[in-house]
Amino acid sequence: MDTLMIVGIILFIAGFILIAVEMVVPGFGAPGISGIACLIIGLFLTADTIEEGAFITVIVLALLAIMMAIILWMLSKGKIHSPIILEEEQKKDEGYISSVDLNYLLGKKGIAETDLRPTGVGNFEGVNFDVISEGKYISKGASLEIIKVNGSKLIVKQQ
Repeated sequence: MDTLMIVGIILFIAGFILIAVEMVVPGFGAPGISGIACLIIGLFLTADTIEEGAFITVIVLALLAIMMAIILWMLSKGKIHSPIILEEEQKKDEGYISSVDLNYLLGKKGIAETDLRPTGVGNFEGVNFDVISEGKYISKGASLEIIKVNGSKLIVKQQ
């Protein structure tokens, strides 16, 4: 083996590693571009003829497909940590509330922080919420009362 062949094989290995990193990390960035460049340069350094280059290209594409299938399998089984999946839980005792928990606000009184045309912001017990008026304009600073909770929508009326 001559020096160009060894450099080409090293570039192939580096290209496969960089593309594997790109398959795990979201987005299209430096590892993917560098990996593609390494594979193309490695192809030109190792192939002596056009036929040999086409054969190597088919082998590289097949290996990339196999590598992608293995990485997807490992991601789906949890054997590789995926940066895309949120693993933290949003617990109620840590301050997170879901839209179904807003029923505790029914009947609360507050102040309009913005004009309600018919939507705006109301402050109830020091916390700002997006609110919807009964359909009429309510000016900023007016007293509000929550009269209906519909999912995450808070319906208010002026007092």
